Amino acid sequence: MKEVVAPFFHSTTQVLGPLSQKQPFVAAKLHHGTTGMVTGGAAADPAVCTRSVGSILQGRVIDYDAADEQAEDAFFVADLGEIQRQHAQWNKLLPRVEPFYAVKCNPNKMVLKTLASLGTGFDCASKGEIQMALDQGMDASKIIYANPCKQISHIRFAANAGVRMMTFDNADELRKIKMCHPSALMVLRILTDDSRSICKLGTKFGASMSAVPHLLATARSLDMEVIGISFHVGSGCFDASAFGEAVALARKAFDHGTAHGYTFRLLDVGGGFPGNNASGVGFQEIAAILGPAIDHHFGPEVRVIAEPGRYYVSSAFTLAVNVIARRVVSRDAMVPATAAVTDTTAPSRDDHPSYMYYVNDGMYGSFNCLTFDHAVVTPQVLARGGQFAHKQYGQDVEFPCSVWGPTCDSIDCIGKNFSLPEMNVGDWLHFDNMGAYTMCAASEFNGFKKSAIVYTNTEAFPGH
Repeated sequence: MKEVVAPFFHSTTQVLGPLSQKQPFVAAKLHHGTTGMVTGGAAADPAVCTRSVGSILQGRVIDYDAADEQAEDAFFVADLGEIQRQHAQWNKLLPRVEPFYAVKCNPNKMVLKTLASLGTGFDCASKGEIQMALDQGMDASKIIYANPCKQISHIRFAANAGVRMMTFDNADELRKIKMCHPSALMVLRILTDDSRSICKLGTKFGASMSAVPHLLATARSLDMEVIGISFHVGSGCFDASAFGEAVALARKAFDHGTAHGYTFRLLDVGGGFPGNNASGVGFQEIAAILGPAIDHHFGPEVRVIAEPGRYYVSSAFTLAVNVIARRVVSRDAMVPATAAVTDTTAPSRDDHPSYMYYVNDGMYGSFNCLTFDHAVVTPQVLARGGQFAHKQYGQDVEFPCSVWGPTCDSIDCIGKNFSLPEMNVGDWLHFDNMGAYTMCAASEFNGFKKSAIVYTNTEAFPGH
C-alpha cells in the first residue's frame, strides 16, 4: 500500500523539508505564500505532512502563534493514510468487489487524488462530480453516473466525456438517454428492502421487481444496451443480512435480463458501508455476508462494483472546535447564571451546574450531517486551561452540557445531552469520524467560513 501512493506524497514533503515534519502549519503557509491555513480550494495541492493526528492537534491548539488571527478558528485534520488503510482492508475482505468511491460523500480534492492513486473508480451523480473525477486523470471507463434521474445537459456532458455507464429506474429516463446518449451502458437500479437502514433511499429511487420486465422490454424496444443491475440497501444499515438478500434479488433481475435477450455482466452492490461501527454493524460483518452471497449467485464472468463513500473517509477526518462562549445554567431554575465566566462566585462542581458551550462550527457548517445524514456525534476534550488533554481527561468530573454552533439561529445546536468536564472560553473540543457528509454540504451562513483542513499521511511515517 505504501509503495503505491508514496510518489504522490513525496514531492510536497521533500520540497518543504524538515519544516513539514516539525511545523506543518507554518510549512503549509509557506507552501501557498499566505498567512492562513491550507484549504482544499487552492489551485496547487496543499502541503501534506507525516505527523500523527494527535501531534498536529496539539501543535494547533497549544503550540501556536498567539499573533495568528486564525489561531482560534475551527479546523479539520485529514489523515490520508487512514484512507489507504481502509482501502487495504477493502481489498482484503472484499477482493472481488471493485470500489467506485461515492464522490458526493466528500469531494475534497486531496481525498479524490488519494483514491485515484489507489486505483478506485468514482461514483458520480452530476456533471460537476464527473468533472472532479476527470480532473484527477480518471479514465471515463472507471466512472459510473449513478444517478437514476439526470438532467439532460448533464447526460450530454457525460456522453462528450466518454462516460458510458449510468443507472436508470424508469422508462422516461431510458427515452431521455436514448435521445442524447444512445451508446450508454445502462444499469437498472432495483428497489430492495431498506427498512433496516437509517437513511432510506427507496422512497426516491429503485424499480420494483414487478416493474423490471417492463423496463427491460422498453430498453430492448429502444435498442439500448443494459449491462447489469444495481441496488442500494440504504445508509446506516444495522442488519448485514440486508446485503445478502439484495444480492439474491439482483440474481432474479439478472434472470429477467436473460429472458429479454440480455447477457448482464455487471452487478453494482451500491453503498451503505460504514466507516465505523456507530450504526451497530461493522464492515467486517457486512463483508462476511456480502462476499459469499456474490460468489453463490454470480459466476466469475460478472464484474462486481460497489459505491462506498463514508467507508473511506469518515474516520479520516477529525474536527477541532474552539469554545468561543459559555453560559452557566442552574439545573434547578434552568436560567443563565449571573456570574461572569471568570467570577470565582460562579457555581462550583458541588452546585451541579449545567453548561451551554458555543463553538465555532455548527449545523450550518460541518455539522449539517446531523440533519442530512442522521449522524451521531460526540464531543471530546482536546485542550483545557492551556493543557493538551486529547483522550486524557477520563478522571475529571463531568457535568451535563449542550453544545451550540456560532450562528444566530436557535436551531444551530450540535447536541443538548452531552456530558463533559467543565470547559472555559478558549478551550478546545474535538469530534472524531467527521469525514462523511460534513464539509461537502457546509455553508457560510452568517458569514462564518468553512473550517480549514490540515493534511497528514500517517502511512508515510518512517518505519510505519
